Amino acid sequence: MRSAESAVLSSVPDGAPLFDRVLYVGRPSMAPDAEVHARIQGALDRRWLTNDGPLVQELERRCAERLQVPHCIAVNNATLGLEVALRALDVQGEVLLPAFTFIGTAHAAQWLGLTPVFCDVRDADHGLDPEDVERRITPATGAILAVHLWGRACAVEALEAIARRHGIPLILDAAHAMGCGHAGRPLGSRGTVEVFSLHATKGLNALEGGLITTADDALAERIRLMRNFGIPGEDLVDCVGTNAKMNEFSAAVGLCNLDHFEALCAHNLRLHAAYADGLAGVPGLRLMVPEAGQAFSHHYIVLEVLPQAPLDRDRLVSLLRAQNVYVRRYFRPGCHHGEPYRSRPGGPPVLPVTDRLSRSLLQLPSGLQLTPEEAHRIGRFIASCLRAPAQGHTSP
Repeated sequence: MRSAESAVLSSVPDGAPLFDRVLYVGRPSMAPDAEVHARIQGALDRRWLTNDGPLVQELERRCAERLQVPHCIAVNNATLGLEVALRALDVQGEVLLPAFTFIGTAHAAQWLGLTPVFCDVRDADHGLDPEDVERRITPATGAILAVHLWGRACAVEALEAIARRHGIPLILDAAHAMGCGHAGRPLGSRGTVEVFSLHATKGLNALEGGLITTADDALAERIRLMRNFGIPGEDLVDCVGTNAKMNEFSAAVGLCNLDHFEALCAHNLRLHAAYADGLAGVPGLRLMVPEAGQAFSHHYIVLEVLPQAPLDRDRLVSLLRAQNVYVRRYFRPGCHHGEPYRSRPGGPPVLPVTDRLSRSLLQLPSGLQLTPEEAHRIGRFIASCLRAPAQGHTSP
């Protein structure tokens, strides 16, 4: 073991984990309490707590400006955002989507009585593979639902071209994509509609929440109507809708965190660099990096354990969790191996890239819970595990 790695491990008392607290993937990064309390108190003083309140309107306006899109509609979570978008577009039949995503993407379609058709992803960006989409399109296909996984833009130009050619909408799950960009613009204005998550685990969080963005004026109007029971005004009901409104407390948290979002992205960039330095020169690992020149939040710090590594991914996960570094195996398994999808006739489709990524990826902690020095320490611990797998480093 090299001297730098020895220093990492020798600084820890015998039998003690690397950290005296648990470092989680997705632990919320929050604005100062006083700022959050002040905005919430303002909502309490106004007694306007939901139903398109002033804080929700401000959050929509500021995010529309940030995302450079004419319409930004706040909802109470991104799953309902996807469902409202699918309903507003009157999607019928089958929806083509990646199996390598959070199960909520598939469930949004299934919940509406649509049929998710799982496609493989590209190794380059872990996003929906346009060639596989082309192979699986049928007359029953009602929409394409792609994902900007980890905030990396999926193959938007190719998918937009396919959608236009077949006359179907392209819906983009942008749950991970706040603060990320493509071709010189923020993500949010591509496809027919995009849906962001503001869940507590996201880079920009509003406790729970989501945003639907579109450049289509008529679609934006339908979405606003449908998120509020189809009610356009007092004593009027124009269509079937649901309750997908964001409340003022969530908007207050979202606005406060938005005030500090750039600083958080800069901090996560420093964490990514520290992990990269700690892992430098270690064979069998690949740390995900954004495409050159693309805006990226670095909220998702993803490490691939390659087949030639002396330890497999799951063994490395166990070793890290024993050190209070609670890494996650995102996404394991792929959606096609979860219920109700794996029990469909014919069983799960064969998706080689998805299945390989499900066995090899792990996500490292990010956010304000840890310092760059601690991220570097985790990187050096991983390096020590892979350079001395026989010892296993079950205790440093």
